[in-house]
Amino acid sequence: MKKTVLLIDDDPLILMDVEAALVDEGFEIIAAGNGTLAIDAFNAHASRIDAVVTDIRIGTGPNGWDIGHHVREAVPSMPLVYMTGDSSHEWEAQGVPNSVMVPKPFVHAQIITALATLMNNPDGK
Repeated sequence: MKKTVLLIDDDPLILMDVEAALVDEGFEIIAAGNGTLAIDAFNAHASRIDAVVTDIRIGTGPNGWDIGHHVREAVPSMPLVYMTGDSSHEWEAQGVPNSVMVPKPFVHAQIITALATLMNNPDGK
């Protein structure tokens, strides 16, 4: 059975690029272009989402930190990968425990490895 990833980025090219890489690795993707759509998608499909990958700065509305906290309130063990070009220094203060930060620019293998690590070790050990 395929694992489902909620993928959030406001840059359509990055969203499509990362989505294609994850699909090639066998993941099913629910994509969202902003925080409001991401939270709506998570709330509608939480029972079938296995992990979340989110950019931090995603336009107006909830940001990636907000999404991470919302997701973890609902599902405390949800694997969460943050992507950012400029906010990695805020991860320790803003991010949720047992998450992974992948700074942009990145190669697809970094996202895939982060997901595999978190999904195989949900308690962070």
